[in-house]
Amino acid sequence: MLLTLAGCATDAPRQAASGQDKPAPAPEVSERMEAQAMAFESFMRNARSIDPAFAKGADVSQALQVGASHEPRQFEAGMVAYGAMAAMQEPGFVSGVQRAGRSGDLARRIAADPSVALELPGGRAAAGRASAALSRQAEGLNAAGARVKKAAYSVQRQPWSKAKVSNPSGRLAQVKRISTLAYRPESGDAAHLREAVAGGGRGGGAPSPLITRAVALAALSALGDESRGRALTASEPRTGSCLRLAKLNLYQCLASAGPYYEDIYCLGQHAMMETSRCVADATRDPVRRSPITKASYTRRE
Repeated sequence: MLLTLAGCATDAPRQAASGQDKPAPAPEVSERMEAQAMAFESFMRNARSIDPAFAKGADVSQALQVGASHEPRQFEAGMVAYGAMAAMQEPGFVSGVQRAGRSGDLARRIAADPSVALELPGGRAAAGRASAALSRQAEGLNAAGARVKKAAYSVQRQPWSKAKVSNPSGRLAQVKRISTLAYRPESGDAAHLREAVAGGGRGGGAPSPLITRAVALAALSALGDESRGRALTASEPRTGSCLRLAKLNLYQCLASAGPYYEDIYCLGQHAMMETSRCVADATRDPVRRSPITKASYTRRE
């Protein structure tokens, strides 16, 4: 399925029909790019929906499966694709890129140096769109994670929460397995993605490396040469390290946890809040990031 970004066509500046070019048609996003973006958006949406009103151990186990259900490399590629789709919502960006692309070698230049895309018509504004879109996702997951973390304390009034997790080694193995599984689209994911990227808004500040790559991918897509942008969704060292460390902290936390309320803490702190921080930091200049540190836990016998 190809997803058409209709907003690009309706918001683009209109030109007189006489003697001038017609507005560029809205480009179609490839199935690959759409699937990458859906992998990111669906995890963020599902994790954000975790209900902190836990009533039994099975609720905690189910929530952990949701919170662990992203593979870091695929998730990071999804961040870039999601940012690119948000960038393409900037009025005039797509048509401006297509006009600039008539020189013939623009796609090659962008692929060689992604920052070229920022200087194209609407490029900086498109970067602001991408940054704002990812920041909104991060804020939502962070708030949800904070509610879950808080529940780790309030739930202790319920006797079941103090019982030890049954088969803790099996539970940890399952979480690790889920963390390696590739995303599989579900009914409604494309519609949720379309709605999310159309949310609007702009961020400020200098574009981060990941945002720069997102705008470059958007520009290549607008030029119909997205295949040149395969490398743009590869892991960026800082963001990739952040996501892997959040997973490692989750594993170590679960390995040392005893009762169910401690699993809830692991979920809120590491699976949700730390992951959200990785997303937020990916939109910032590297000097403004707040890196995650390795957690220290004592294994329970």
